[in-house]
Amino acid sequence: MKKLIIAALIPLFYVASVSFSNPTLQFALLKYNGGGDWYAIVDALENMANFCNKNLGTNFQKDYATVEVGSAEIFNFPFVFMTGHGNVVFSDVEAENLQTYMMAGGFLFIDDDYGMDPFVRPAMKKVFPNEEFVEIPFNHPIYHQKYDFKNGMPKTHEHDSKAPKGLGIFHEGRLVCFYSVESNISDGWESAPVHKNPEDVRLSALKMGANIIQYAFDQ
Repeated sequence: MKKLIIAALIPLFYVASVSFSNPTLQFALLKYNGGGDWYAIVDALENMANFCNKNLGTNFQKDYATVEVGSAEIFNFPFVFMTGHGNVVFSDVEAENLQTYMMAGGFLFIDDDYGMDPFVRPAMKKVFPNEEFVEIPFNHPIYHQKYDFKNGMPKTHEHDSKAPKGLGIFHEGRLVCFYSVESNISDGWESAPVHKNPEDVRLSALKMGANIIQYAFDQ
């Protein structure tokens, strides 16, 4: 695996390299303002960490951290996960902090748990005013890592019964933010009793999640 370069602001700005197999690696859940229930997961990230450790040979900690958008702590985590059902609000300071994080090498994965889309787009436009979400084509490497998804994002939760899509924001040719809509694959990361998804649907969601994580560290 290549190394993912991330920035840190504690106490001064510096650059550190983090190995994909580093035993101290940990996922982070993004806490944001606006009332969009940023905490709308049960054990999704723990299960994703276990799946990656078993199938990708990683060493993610089972427990995840919670980081605020404007906090310097975000720079300790090369992979940050964001989800929810509604409003998302970034202050100017938070937007600048998140932009710095991603420009320095951090990766943000957003999974719309239904109801986020009208708020995620303007929030991320504040982070990257000169960039737009673009649809990731099916032949993009993110769909062809350890697991092959020739038709792109899997459909985990029906919501509006629309086709799932993977969208991205690129900075200087690097995918810094991957955004899944009408897919809600993190529902499939949860333990079976949480959403009662069929096992094949859960497995597909976990595999796609592993692809996203693998690509984030390998691009």
